[in-house]
Amino acid sequence: MEILKLYDVLKKSDTRKKVLAGIRSGRIFVYPTDTIYGTGCNAEDAKAVERIRLAKGREETKMFSVIAPGKEWIRKHAKVGKVNMGLIDKLLPGPYTLILDANTKSPKPVISPEKSLGVRIPRHPFTDIVMEAGVPFVTTSVNLRGEPPVTKISDIPGSMKGFVDIAIDSGTIEGNPSRIFDLRANDVHVITRR
Repeated sequence: MEILKLYDVLKKSDTRKKVLAGIRSGRIFVYPTDTIYGTGCNAEDAKAVERIRLAKGREETKMFSVIAPGKEWIRKHAKVGKVNMGLIDKLLPGPYTLILDANTKSPKPVISPEKSLGVRIPRHPFTDIVMEAGVPFVTTSVNLRGEPPVTKISDIPGSMKGFVDIAIDSGTIEGNPSRIFDLRANDVHVITRR
């Protein structure tokens, strides 16, 4: 697992290019968000998504959300009505995950059995890198089931380290997991994490 400082990713051209290439090619990352550290990869790369599922011991029926590379991407890759687009514009970027109905353009490795898609746009500088890469990026917490969220790179579980290619260190993040809004119906439903 290679550790890169967020400052270097944002400010050093060669480091930025390395991370962009890694995102596009399906490398597995641990990275900072506006909530906690996440782990992710190119959501269109089925093998990379499966590696994260294996690392986390996640059931095949429980899908991953994605960081969308922009609101226009959400419009093209999910079923979004006018009311929901207004909510998306209001909530994103921010510490929220929005559940939407998937469409035929949604990345298949992250579509749920119910044909839904979870999307985020964190309010964090690393999101700019994802947007520049131009691909949807898996976003799930680094912690294993039942464990507390990872708030610094040194807390990455040992069993995860063998799966991670690159970790982006942004120091300690004192956040909470994102709030989840289900926008699949006309009414908005807030989902409480367990």
